[in-house]
Amino acid sequence: MAEVSAKKRIWGWMMFDWASQPYNTLLLTFIFGPYFAEIVTDMMMADGMSENLAKAKAQEYWGWGLAVTGIVIAITAPILGAFADSSGHRMAWIKLFSLLYIVGAFGLWWTAPDSFSILWALVFFGIGFIGMEFTTIFTNSMLPSLVGREDTGKISGSGFALGYWGGVLALAIMFPLFVENSNGVTLLGKPPILGLDGAMREGTRFAGPFAAIWYIIGMIPFFLWVREKPADVQIEGGVGDALNGLWATIKSLPKRVSMFSFLTSSLFYRDALNGLYGFGAIYARGVLDWSIILIGIFGVISAITAAIFAYIGGKVDHKTGPKPVLIGTILTLVIVCIIIISMTRESLFGFAFSEGSNLPDIIFFVCGGIIGAAGGMLQASSRTMMVRHADPDRPTEAFGLYALSGKATAFLAPALIALASNISGDQRIGITPLIFLFAIGLILLIWVKPNGEDVDE
Repeated sequence: MAEVSAKKRIWGWMMFDWASQPYNTLLLTFIFGPYFAEIVTDMMMADGMSENLAKAKAQEYWGWGLAVTGIVIAITAPILGAFADSSGHRMAWIKLFSLLYIVGAFGLWWTAPDSFSILWALVFFGIGFIGMEFTTIFTNSMLPSLVGREDTGKISGSGFALGYWGGVLALAIMFPLFVENSNGVTLLGKPPILGLDGAMREGTRFAGPFAAIWYIIGMIPFFLWVREKPADVQIEGGVGDALNGLWATIKSLPKRVSMFSFLTSSLFYRDALNGLYGFGAIYARGVLDWSIILIGIFGVISAITAAIFAYIGGKVDHKTGPKPVLIGTILTLVIVCIIIISMTRESLFGFAFSEGSNLPDIIFFVCGGIIGAAGGMLQASSRTMMVRHADPDRPTEAFGLYALSGKATAFLAPALIALASNISGDQRIGITPLIFLFAIGLILLIWVKPNGEDVDE
């Protein structure tokens, strides 16, 4: 086969972010998540539960579903990463978990309102989410072989930016043409295209198959242009050797203060960020009574700011290193969380809005834009910081541990939100734990060396 240029290899690698982003944008955050909350709330109310309790219960179910998925990822990610480094051939793993992504996303089509199963909706979503997370481990581990260490921040930021632009385009297609409101019409005031039945929410449910098709098409450049170099494929031993190497790495972490602090810090702040992504739209629907279409507009704004600032963040990261970016974005997200939790439809920090005021909606739109901007920068610079701490000979193991740090307590934010929602019976109070998770992550960054473990500061 013809040799692929370095530029094409980089573009092919970044296309994974483009291909996979709709799972987060369409399914986790802005379409399927709110749809799940809406249908479950209606089911609970039909059984005699009050509206507020029904909304909190829907948020609780979604939280436990994400928590279980997070536990599965946390347990298996480091083992898979270690084994991939020993057995080689990351492409085979990427293809396998891409299949899970596609199956899980397609499965969400079978969540019609009249036959809705909470269990199966969460199972299909979880299968696809696991597929996305595991493919991310293997694609991330290829970053150190694409460019020199000094350029990883720029490439990481550009990759996330490209992914978020994909999310913007996916939202721009779905909401005008497919996602229907309670009257069965889309943002354009017409029924969903392709003859889909708005009354059965087929336009909204099509988000699952759409994300799967998008992924299949988007990954074509990846599989054409990203080829494993001989150095990427290391055949060193079997499963036993991989597990022994992983265990040795884990045991060494307490002695590697910077890497251990970074992984522990990211454990908390990425969990909090995922909590914001996973519950922001559900929160808007329950607390501000937004329609799914209004949530979609909110999603477009958030994705646009994420795309712009992920790219800008990559440039800043290239000049300053990732640590200042991490600190600044976490502080920003803490402030945004405080504002969101302190706001209702009637007031902010106890100061009343005038009756019928649009200020709550405007404020939440601004907060959504800031969350997108800060979140995009935070994710890109986190990936860069991991590259700076990774063992060049075992990058997939390192990103498996990185996935572990992002998922070891991935159940924590959803579980804490579910628990707080259950105890308080209030969605707004249910979001409070995110502030503490961000704060813990920020404090732990004190012990993280800006340039990695082996570089003298």
